[in-house]
Amino acid sequence: MPNGNAMTPELMGVLLLLAAAILMFALNRPRADAVALMMMLALPFTGIITIGEAIAGFSNSNIVLIGAMFVVGEALARTGVAKGVGDWLADRGGSRAWLLTLLIMLAVGLLGSLMSSTGVVAIFIPVVLRIADRTGLDPAKLLMPMAYAALVSGMLTLVATSPNLVINYELMRTGVEGLGFFSFTPFGLPILVVTILYMLVARRWLRSTPSDTGGRPQPGMMDWIDRYDLANREYRVRVLPGSSLVRQPLGEIDLPQKIGVRVLLIERGTGSSRRILARSPETLLEVDDILLLDVDSDRADAKTLATRYRVEVLPRTQRYFIDKADNVGMIEVMVPQESQLIDMTVAEAMDLTDTQLTVVGLRRGRDPHPPYGLREEILRGGDTLLLAGPWKPLRQLQKGGHDLVALNLPKEFDEVLPAAKKAPQAILVLILTVTLMATGLIPNVHAALLGAFLMGAFGCIKIDKAYRAIQWKTLIMIVGMMPFALALERTGGVDLAADALVRLVGTANPYVILGALFAITVTTGLFIVNTANAVLLIPIALAVAHHLGASPYPFAMIVALGASATFMTHISPINILVQSKGNYGFIDFVRIGLPLTLIIGITSVFLVAWWLPLY
Repeated sequence: MPNGNAMTPELMGVLLLLAAAILMFALNRPRADAVALMMMLALPFTGIITIGEAIAGFSNSNIVLIGAMFVVGEALARTGVAKGVGDWLADRGGSRAWLLTLLIMLAVGLLGSLMSSTGVVAIFIPVVLRIADRTGLDPAKLLMPMAYAALVSGMLTLVATSPNLVINYELMRTGVEGLGFFSFTPFGLPILVVTILYMLVARRWLRSTPSDTGGRPQPGMMDWIDRYDLANREYRVRVLPGSSLVRQPLGEIDLPQKIGVRVLLIERGTGSSRRILARSPETLLEVDDILLLDVDSDRADAKTLATRYRVEVLPRTQRYFIDKADNVGMIEVMVPQESQLIDMTVAEAMDLTDTQLTVVGLRRGRDPHPPYGLREEILRGGDTLLLAGPWKPLRQLQKGGHDLVALNLPKEFDEVLPAAKKAPQAILVLILTVTLMATGLIPNVHAALLGAFLMGAFGCIKIDKAYRAIQWKTLIMIVGMMPFALALERTGGVDLAADALVRLVGTANPYVILGALFAITVTTGLFIVNTANAVLLIPIALAVAHHLGASPYPFAMIVALGASATFMTHISPINILVQSKGNYGFIDFVRIGLPLTLIIGITSVFLVAWWLPLY
């Protein structure tokens, strides 16, 4: 066993690997998960840990919990629950950035106190992005405040974050009474208030940096409406009693041939009974059906429609059904040189391919075709077509084909709700999951797995989508850094640090002792995940308390608060989640997180010393 009071060659080797990982994290070269894999492979070569111990993190319950919560979060997004929360917050906050920031941070902070804060961030990222898109605000000004509120939520309750449970376990293992569910609340609530006040000011210093993906911005449907001049191709009509369209199959009416219009979708019913029907030749029209029509002839007019078919022509929006984006979508496709559609007219191609989709735009080179007369245009290899129709057949085109190759989907595609009717079930599953976590009836990981399973069982998410929802890069980064805790313990690094701290602050003022522990915890947290940080430092903190003859609770609490205060590091799982969406760089977390860390550190020291006396 290495001597805990000396710098051994084994400890030096571990520290060199840790320093290399820190340097690569700071440079972001290579990416974080690759660095973690490198460390996972390198540490067993030191002989200090085995390869089995290096990869043991994959079976860690906290890793499984985070993965399960990604699935729960994706199910909430796919059913529209996240969208609904975002709309509710946007309605309350309007376009006032400060109020939206306040509401988002309160919601994330309180929810994160009852369940995995990483899971909460996974749930709220689509919420915040939707709010930003709806209000025109920069997502960077909302995502970091949300992430910081999630970090602080770990200071509110015992189950809010894994380090709290690690520290509680260590307290009980040493023979003292463990912490209660709300033992953290007197510290976490004031810190949450301080963090919100700080971010209401600091958000002004946040700005998006250019994405390093090198790609072009994803187009929206409104961009295509303007580019292909579709505003005047839109008609909406209601079928009136006595109309010749009633009880007639769409295939027999042949509206495209007769008057140059084509039905995109049919809206039937009102209120809760309202439903959208895809077009098919067998569809029978009924009284009060609302037909969404695409007009391909400049000779078609409202009067002709109204008198010939006895329909009520509804007002145009000049936005080509963009208000129906939950049901009507678009996609740009290319006609490849080997396509059998070449030399056919657009009308012939539509009859041959998919009866639910309509060609509403054509581009040959850079210039779009005029908005009318597309049906008679002869297709050539390399032509770009803009198709409109229900999202389901558009999604099928995305998978590729011989005759048409998908080029672009609009950004609205990401907001389509594949399981919108399952929102009530998703809400019930979320309530059940949070309740089980808050009450402790079953372990957190069991509750999260049950929640993920029920989301799939109720049809809120399909199993293949569930696998894609798990952010493996994040999980691998955490798992890869976990072995450092074990390696430092075995090489005597923990004992060496404890002895050094006792010698440094053993006779100092209690505030200085607590401040030093907080600073060490935060500094270590810059390099390793918070759970491993707690595992490393709680033995040191309790050793200091024992040496001083002091109560262990203030020392345990200050380490817990410091372990959650990972505001400055972009290797924190929570910060990683928002890094790409907000286009944050490493320096952004430092310049915003450093002042906040100092403020939270001072606040924590005074709260702990006041609420939990050392002696």
